[in-house]
Amino acid sequence: MDLEIENTLRRLRKEARVNTMAVEQQQTLKELAAPNVESQPLCINIDNNVNFDLKFGFIHLLPTFNGVAGEDPHTHLKEFHMVCAGMKPNGVDKKHVKLKAFPFSLKGAAKA
Repeated sequence: MDLEIENTLRRLRKEARVNTMAVEQQQTLKELAAPNVESQPLCINIDNNVNFDLKFGFIHLLPTFNGVAGEDPHTHLKEFHMVCAGMKPNGVDKKHVKLKAFPFSLKGAAKA
């Protein structure tokens, strides 16, 4: 039995384990930093039994929220509620209008 060969083999195996662990840690950090949002379902659940369309003009009246520093989310929600209060489709509850319209009010980082 050659001790030099055994020591070299142990050293190479140890280096391989360290390299594998480093790669796994990098992948995990990358996944945490940028989750795959394409495979995640939309968090807003709209009742499929309620059938109405948002008008093009109404969507453009909605305030936009980008999610950048300095923007106040509370102000955005107040303005959003005011605009949605003005739209009253026949036979549709206000909450359904808000649920369907809210994703159109988000832009940039807030939408992501």
